[in-house]
Formats: sequence, structure tokens, C-alpha cells
Amino acid sequence: MKLKLKFASKISKDTKDNEILFIKQKRIKSKYLQPLNKSVFSSKLFNEKDFIIKDYKNKTYIFVNCTKSKVSLDYEKQGSKLYEFLTANKIESSFINIGNNSLTSVQLEKILHGVQLKSYDFTIYKTDNKRTNFNINLIVLGNGVQSNNLLRNKLNAILEGVFLTRDLVSEPGNILHPDEYTKRIIKLRKFGLKVTVYDQRRLKKLGFNALLGVGQGSIRGSYLVIMEWNGARNKSKPLAFVGKGVCFDTGGISLKPAKFMEDMTYDMAGSATVVGLMKTLAMRKSKINAVGVVGLVENMPGGNAQRPGDIVKSYSGKTIEVLNTDAEGRLVLADALTYTEEKFKPSLIVDLATLTGAIIVALGSEYAGLWSNNEKLAKQLFDAGEKVDEKLWRMPLHENYNKLMNSKTADMQNINYVGGAGSTTAAQFLQRFIINKTPWAHLDIAGMAFSKYAGALNSGGATGYGVRLLNKFIEENYE
Repeated sequence: MKLKLKFASKISKDTKDNEILFIKQKRIKSKYLQPLNKSVFSSKLFNEKDFIIKDYKNKTYIFVNCTKSKVSLDYEKQGSKLYEFLTANKIESSFINIGNNSLTSVQLEKILHGVQLKSYDFTIYKTDNKRTNFNINLIVLGNGVQSNNLLRNKLNAILEGVFLTRDLVSEPGNILHPDEYTKRIIKLRKFGLKVTVYDQRRLKKLGFNALLGVGQGSIRGSYLVIMEWNGARNKSKPLAFVGKGVCFDTGGISLKPAKFMEDMTYDMAGSATVVGLMKTLAMRKSKINAVGVVGLVENMPGGNAQRPGDIVKSYSGKTIEVLNTDAEGRLVLADALTYTEEKFKPSLIVDLATLTGAIIVALGSEYAGLWSNNEKLAKQLFDAGEKVDEKLWRMPLHENYNKLMNSKTADMQNINYVGGAGSTTAAQFLQRFIINKTPWAHLDIAGMAFSKYAGALNSGGATGYGVRLLNKFIEENYE
């Protein structure tokens, strides 16, 4: 199903569209509809239900109960419910007369944002792709909400970033391999991003052996792609965001079980969040400097694949004993983190990755794991997540966990063979590659990037988790 929002300056007298009315106080603002006041608000249903349908003078009115909505997130979720209501009842065409509603323009924009977030679907590979269009016309009279206002532009930028992330995560591995993924990121230059691509030859010369080892069993290339947004008026240090982009993860020689391996198309979701965020920042002309760095590889078994027991020298110079080739995301991030810190000297680094199945065991699909070496950064991220319903849960870092990653034959090993604390030992591994003690946070989004069921603001499948969280984090703390 596809949603279309349109702006109009007048209402056709003979329109048969359904009118949507958002009720904040228990009264109807429109004088024309005053006779409906009693029948709507005397009903107990209005206190129990979000929507009431009433027919009046050959027209249908949909009353949306917003009396319980207090903060921005409430209105977004109400918009999501409205989309579900319209589709479930096959109400294909409706309109909103701004003048007949008791919401502020900000509240209304948030509701429409929720409607749009919920409307996403990914059906480009269906041969019978005839989707029902659900049209909502916005009638703007006088000096009402205008289609080009700043809030709408900002929300559209967020929507574009979220939808790009969802599209990338939804693509199958045979389509979105590292070569194709790189090409798609390059296209973002048209939004004002500076995009730089490091191919295998350059990565080898620079010493990205941890990253390259993961991709050496694939016929596809391995890449580091850098996106830069310079929106600040000064030359302030950038905020850095680093994403794991394993376009398909078979586990390599340490092969995964066949059951549910198809889900590993979304093992690049951390990188997709970074890409979506950078598009959002560029589209809304964010007044910060930011850099997004993604390592793109495909982890395949093959005659040239990395073996368990191999030792590689990372970009940092530290050596890694690869005991399990399915613990590959941390190898990609290790090189990307050190290079990002060294080259850009950012004020902070946030990395995102579908890194461990252990975080799903611990937190399910309600929270992403958060590890950080900086209390201020951790709190800022946690608070941002609460405000957009992309929740984080703080997890521990401790020297005793760190010892579990020590190797007898190299500087470290890539898994904890003793067992337990799988997500935390992975975070301890990554922390070793933050060389200059830059404020850093690691978000393990394995349980959040893809949903088997629909969430509050997504329709199931790829969620786009992290784009709204990081945008809110930037907006409230660095702009």
C-alpha cells in the first residue's frame, strides 16, 4: 500500500472524500459540525477508542482522539495508528482541513510523520506490484501550514534517511553486494555529501588487513566508503559515525547453520543506518560537521577464504588471531574505527553494528545494547533513544572482560573461548581500537534492525533503527 500526501488551497463542494478531524479537546471546532458534538463525546467509545466514524449530511467523518497525546512521540504513534486504521477499513481517499482541527501545526506535522513512517513497504521484486494508493489531501486555507515550512522539510529529510536505510537493509544479497552498495552511496553526492571510496588495492596499501581478511573469500570487492558533511561555519571537529557493512554473512569457513541464514542480508544494517543518517543531515542542511564511515564486505567460504587460526595485522598495528570467521564484524570495525579516529580526529565516535546474537538473547527486540567509555556520551544517546522510541540499554565495560580476549599467539583473539558475555567481550575487543581515548560508543543493533513483526512506527521488516535516534542525539546536543 502506498501513501500520498498532497496540499490543496480549497475544498471541492462535491467531494466524496472522508474528512479526518483531530480532536485535542472534547469539542469539535468546526461550526458546521457542531451538531455532532453530543453524539461523539457522549459516547464512552471516545474514551476507549482512538477513532470514531460518523456519517453526517452524506459525508463520512473520521474523528481521531488526540486527548491523550502529550509529547511528539505520542503524535507520531497516533499517526501510525491512523495509517493502520485507514488501510484496515480500506479508506482510500480522505482529506484534512487544517482550519477544522484543534492541533497546532507542529502536532499535525508529527501525526503526518507517523503516518508516513508506518506506510513504508518493500515490494519492488513482486511481479504483481499493484499497490492500493491511500491519498490524504491537506487543505491549507489562509496562513495555515504550508508545504515548504521548515518543520516539514526537516521531517521529510528524516523520512528520506529512514526509508533509504530500510531500502538498503531490505535488498537481497545478490543485488546489494559491496560493489553495488558502493555505487549507491556515491549517488548521495548530489545532496552535497563528499564521498570517498577506498577499494581493495588502496586498503591493502594502507594496511586494512583485518577488514580485507573478512572479504577475501568473496568474488566481490571490499571497500571503505567515507561520507563527509561540512555544515558548520567553523572548522570544528566532526562527529563520527562508523557502520558495519557485511552485505551477506555466511559465517565464512565457520559456516552458519542453514536455517535462517537468509536473514544475514541485514548484517549490513549498521552501515545502512550511517548512510541514512548522512543523507538526512545533508537534506536538512544540518549545522554540524559529520563524517560517516562504512566498511563494506561479503563474508563467504571459498578457496581463498580466511581460515580459523589465521593471524592478521590490523590497521592499528595490533595483531588478531581469528579463531572464528563468523566473528567478522568486529574485524571490519576494528580497522574502520582506528582509521576514523586517526584521520578525522573527531570529537566523538559512535559505531553501529548487527554484531552479536548474544545481544538478542539479552535484550530481545526492545533495546539495542550500548557500551561507552564516556558517561556524557552514553547519557546523551540513551536520552535521545527514549525520545524517539529507539531505546538503548547500557551494558558494562570492564578490564576482567577484556582479559578474555587475550591470545597466546597474537595481541588478541576475535572471540571469547571461555564462553559467556558474548556482546560485552565483542565491545571490549572494539574498544582496543580506540587508540587515543576519543569519546566512543558502540551500539549493537542486532535485535533492532529487522523485525519479524510490525513495530510502533514501522510495518515489519527493516526498521531503519538508529537514524531517528542519532538525528535526535545531534539535534539536541550539537546543533
